[in-house]
Amino acid sequence: MTTTTAGDLVARATAALGVAARPTTVDGIDAGDPDARVTGVAVTTLATLEVLERAVAVGANVVVTHEPLYYDHQGTQVPDLVAEADPVQAAKAAYVAAHGLVVWRMHDAWHDRRPDGIDEGFARALGWTLDAAEADRGTAVCDVPPTTLGALAGNIAETFGADQLRCAGDPQAPVRRVALDLGFRGFARNRALLRRDDVDVVVVGEAHEWETASYATDAARVLGTGLVVVGHVPSEQAGMSLFADRLRDLVDVPVTFLATPDLLRAA
Repeated sequence: MTTTTAGDLVARATAALGVAARPTTVDGIDAGDPDARVTGVAVTTLATLEVLERAVAVGANVVVTHEPLYYDHQGTQVPDLVAEADPVQAAKAAYVAAHGLVVWRMHDAWHDRRPDGIDEGFARALGWTLDAAEADRGTAVCDVPPTTLGALAGNIAETFGADQLRCAGDPQAPVRRVALDLGFRGFARNRALLRRDDVDVVVVGEAHEWETASYATDAARVLGTGLVVVGHVPSEQAGMSLFADRLRDLVDVPVTFLATPDLLRAA
């Protein structure tokens, strides 16, 4: 397609996904002028200030981010940040304005796609194939080459640069079938997967320790199921790289994927 404005890019790319919009969605342009002419696109998992600086350096004026620009998933706390004259939010907003950036949030539609775009990207990066029937139901399950929980966790950590990956369960436990619950999807979904008798390990992005981690610790003893906690950003990184690949087929300007470094590191 011939790219014109940021608003046109968002409309056409969203339509190409073929996903019905949610009645209430976080997707759309979070900052910048929808009428700005697109010169380049940067796709990322979370648009930190450092990522925004790299986007400017590669000549992108549209930044596609999976996670919120201003720290709150639904955006309900942004008015409070503005009212507080929060210096962090203000500095970020000033940078976006000074460089004429348009920030487009792509979250709900990419998750609502079948298969879920985040799940598909993660599985592809590991050479796994999602179970098609499960994907149609909105769950992500993969048969994997026989391995152990410890070896599986090590492979995931290396593949996604997950320096803070953690596990629950016996490292020597055999693994043949894995369920994915990437990003943050909540205790109810996590525990439903952990107690499935056809799943050996559940891989999540992040989880509340008093809920999922506590349950998984006991589930490892009762059911033998393992848990791998990758970290939110590393768990969704490959899925947004896949979105960048899809976007390249739709636009006639450069599309660059910019990995977001893991947000926390060991002291």
